[in-house]
Amino acid sequence: MNRATQEKRGRLDFDHWAELARDDPDRFEALRQAEIEAVISRAPEAQQQRLRCLQWRIDQERRRAGSALGACIRISRMMWESMAGPGGLLETLNRVGENLAGREPAMVPASNAEIVSFDRNRRRKP
Repeated sequence: MNRATQEKRGRLDFDHWAELARDDPDRFEALRQAEIEAVISRAPEAQQQRLRCLQWRIDQERRRAGSALGACIRISRMMWESMAGPGGLLETLNRVGENLAGREPAMVPASNAEIVSFDRNRRRKP
């Protein structure tokens, strides 16, 4: 399956990539890197450097692992640490929850905001 067909389907063809990795690992790696760069390039410019740094870290974990399974475990551990570790998603969500509970000042609404009410009984005109 060619790349255009894959893009139309909205996903990569796993079987194609698995076959490529088995039969031509060098080509697989070159295409893998090209696909990753294409995804990063489509991200907002302000996020691209951070994504490249993250991808570099992922690649280092893959290199340090002794096997594909080892790489999977290392990358999974990275994801868990970014979620549950210090400064991770859970800590951030807890801080936001504390702010909403009134323990710390939450975001201050703009003083010149206009509040618009919506009539739930009014139907939209086509």
